[in-house]
Amino acid sequence: MEAYLLYSGGKDSSLAALLLKKLNYDLTLITINFGVIDSYKLAQETAKALGFRHKVIKLNREIVEKAADMVISDGYPANAINYIHKTVLETLADKYKVLADGIRRDDRVPKLSYSEIQSLEMRKGIQYISPLMGFGHKTIKELINKFFIIEEIKSGTKLTSDYEVEIREILKEKGYNPKDYFPEHKQTRVLGWKNGEQ
Repeated sequence: MEAYLLYSGGKDSSLAALLLKKLNYDLTLITINFGVIDSYKLAQETAKALGFRHKVIKLNREIVEKAADMVISDGYPANAINYIHKTVLETLADKYKVLADGIRRDDRVPKLSYSEIQSLEMRKGIQYISPLMGFGHKTIKELINKFFIIEEIKSGTKLTSDYEVEIREILKEKGYNPKDYFPEHKQTRVLGWKNGEQ
């Protein structure tokens, strides 16, 4: 069965890809870009290093512009990132029948509620898979350390392939400092398999 996984090139979406591969899904990794900057490149490189099929899908810039306005209005990014993720899933659900992501049980954003997931599946006639939802932080960390070579990146210092990057760029275009809205945190990039191809 074909499945399409939202992919950032980070540890969580890479682990989700591995699990879906082990379940014999015919998997394509999808990175979303809004045309602000070429934020998809890291995910593209990582997908290639891991041997996964990868596709970049460009969506309307207005989505990320609305998200940036939400960040400015709220003073923090959580609602904006959830808005983007839900909009992306709604849009892709018109084309793909099995959608997946790397959201973990302990994540706060992006995250869909159980009722939002049910609504999406029923309205769009799709399957939504979030393979990491059953794992806690400690287990995920152990699995990532077992399978992947990773690089830690300080947020905002390097071009990554998540929603945050293009929001930050729009904030700069509007004359705002992203550091005033995004808490400092570390992101990861997967560089390859730890013990050869899986």
